[in-house]
Amino acid sequence: MDKDFVLRVYDNYAQDVFRFAYSYLKSYSDAQDVVQDLFLKLLKNKYSVTKGKEKSYILKMTANLCRDYLKSGVNRKETPFEVLPEPGEASADCFENTELACALNNLPPEYRTVIHLRYYEELTVKETAKILNLTQSCVSMRLTRAKLMLKELLEENENEE
Repeated sequence: MDKDFVLRVYDNYAQDVFRFAYSYLKSYSDAQDVVQDLFLKLLKNKYSVTKGKEKSYILKMTANLCRDYLKSGVNRKETPFEVLPEPGEASADCFENTELACALNNLPPEYRTVIHLRYYEELTVKETAKILNLTQSCVSMRLTRAKLMLKELLEENENEE
């Protein structure tokens, strides 16, 4: 890929890649590593990306890198959502509601990931399924289960107060 294309993609999607990697890995430093690895890969290799499909392609690559990262056993200590840096930095400012952030943090990765792609990245179920190599019905089921789990977790927190 040419340098200008990669720079444009970086400017447009680096925050999205970071938030997605962070939601997947639950580690600030690991998410930064994935962002760096992704854009280095784009610079070094010749990928052909259909115009208008850059975001979904980049997020699919991010999901694959996150999976590889977890399989490699390099994963470091998890970082809770509340200790993210200020929103001006490469952060996940979408996790402003700490109660919701804690509940999301307690979801298993397969549910946290579909929630992130569907509601934070505003992708369709079809796009989410394509990125995660799942069927649309599987994504829909995970979304349903994740929402039920979130509801239970939030109600538990409410009852404890």
